[in-house]
Amino acid sequence: MKLSLTNTPLHRHWHWQPKLKPLIVPPSPTIRQQAAPMAAAAPGPSSPSPTLPRHNRHRDKAVVIMGATGSGKSQLSVDLATLFPSEIINSDKMQVYSGLDITTNKIPHHDRLGIPHHLIGCVDPGEPTAGAEFTPVDFRALGHSVIRDIISRQKLPLIAGGSNSFVYALLAERFDPDADVFGCLGTDELRYNCCFLWVDVFFPVLDDYLRKRVDDMLDSGMFEELVRHYDPDRVDPPVRTGLRKAIGVPEFDRCFRRYPPKRSDTWTGLDPTQRACYEEAVTEIKENTCHLAKRQIGKILRLRDAGWDLQRLDATEALRAAMTAGKGRKWAEIWQCQVLGPGAEIVKRFLQEN
Repeated sequence: MKLSLTNTPLHRHWHWQPKLKPLIVPPSPTIRQQAAPMAAAAPGPSSPSPTLPRHNRHRDKAVVIMGATGSGKSQLSVDLATLFPSEIINSDKMQVYSGLDITTNKIPHHDRLGIPHHLIGCVDPGEPTAGAEFTPVDFRALGHSVIRDIISRQKLPLIAGGSNSFVYALLAERFDPDADVFGCLGTDELRYNCCFLWVDVFFPVLDDYLRKRVDDMLDSGMFEELVRHYDPDRVDPPVRTGLRKAIGVPEFDRCFRRYPPKRSDTWTGLDPTQRACYEEAVTEIKENTCHLAKRQIGKILRLRDAGWDLQRLDATEALRAAMTAGKGRKWAEIWQCQVLGPGAEIVKRFLQEN
């Protein structure tokens, strides 16, 4: 599978940015020990004995930010990275692919605030008929390599994304791709010492927010992006793979087959018949997005029930403020008080633990 980093220009949106003061936290001993890549470290007297129980061995620290789509994981990861020396690893299975940046809701470059982001837009989706698929096994191998590199530079890995199967694959000490990925796996069986932050939102509020977000994405050029992506000669297999599974692609493909678009088409220029087909696709996208959020929350609850120590951060009021007045000063104050502030304190205590 070909990997390629891209610099695709992204749609931009403006919101008020609060001033964040870095928290002065001594580097975690577990991070400091990895001053060189792990693969180059020679075994010595201090190396962990292979006979030790897993919970007694040295495990590198990582922060994992979980939550349903639209809950604010990307925002929190960037905000935390401005407070702690960190780099961000994307764990969204659609955002790993290059292309369709609006449709897959990749964080725009200007919103990344210069924080390095890994495994986002780096996988070439290839020819759709070739069955290219970036699997949890692929993510586990590549993600582990990225974590080692980040730790070798004395930075904290921040893993953020909504694909919980990818998160599980990366963190599990022993990963069986054919097993129930949300079975009873305790945190002592993880290969990293993890701090789990769960950005949660009261679902009726999240449902409203996600439907509005689809409208915002369409205003930002999602329809035009999908028109450019559409290939009338493409024949998908019975089960779509890779980027072809992204919400928005199959819904508009069905519309485009009925009314083949021109490259210059915009949603504002559709005739009444085309407009009805367009509205049908938009409704389906909103429903599928909300169903995705429900499934993601269900998987998070299963991980919590399996013993994962998830620190819940309630972003409900922040999303309410974002819907009513945008991401301005009121939103920023609520976000700081109810999400970022508590989350930063949790991470600070985690890094100070021996």
